[in-house]
Amino acid sequence: MPFLSEVESESGKAQGSVSVMRAPVSFANEELILVDSDDRVIGYRNKFQTHEGAGVLHRAFSAFLFNHQGQLLVHQRSREKPLWPGFWTNSCCSHPRRGETIGSAVKRRIREELGIDAVATSVYKFEYQARYKNVGSEHELCHVYLARAIGSEAISAHAEEVMEWRWLSLDEVDAWHTDSPEELTPWFRQEWSALRTRYGAQLERFVQEIKAPGQRGAA
Repeated sequence: MPFLSEVESESGKAQGSVSVMRAPVSFANEELILVDSDDRVIGYRNKFQTHEGAGVLHRAFSAFLFNHQGQLLVHQRSREKPLWPGFWTNSCCSHPRRGETIGSAVKRRIREELGIDAVATSVYKFEYQARYKNVGSEHELCHVYLARAIGSEAISAHAEEVMEWRWLSLDEVDAWHTDSPEELTPWFRQEWSALRTRYGAQLERFVQEIKAPGQRGAA
């Protein structure tokens, strides 16, 4: 999509291509939560082993962060990521660790990756499986959240996680999703389709509430 290489998106929001080097936040040996298809905990396994081969079903989350103009933050995954490096995806995607609630994980990871605090609302969860070449797979019971910043919306992206980021309008994301889906992660494609159809009314209401006067930064 042409706007990805420009300084500003069609909606005029300045974009970011400079990430900040901080202490690592992803570790191959961190223990993830294994679940069954009903999201019941059945065990634990480190992240590397969980993503080997066809992958083992584990609990995960995917957050869609919006600013007060109703734009979605998308980012390009670091080239150092083992799965889907350099692909564009939604605002923040990760896993709760052993002993961590899904809500706490969402807040932690947004702070670690993007350098801001946010409040998040659960929308739905779904199971998917996707393989990346011969490297490994995602097999997740993924909880999808809508989120908004608390206070400052200034992004300070983690250099080991994020190469580049953009604030895009809903229409811009729709166009990208339609015209160049091969540039997007498989979970982002599935989740955006669901948010724009089955959960479209909830998404529209969420965005309108953020844009309404007096809603900026409110918890």
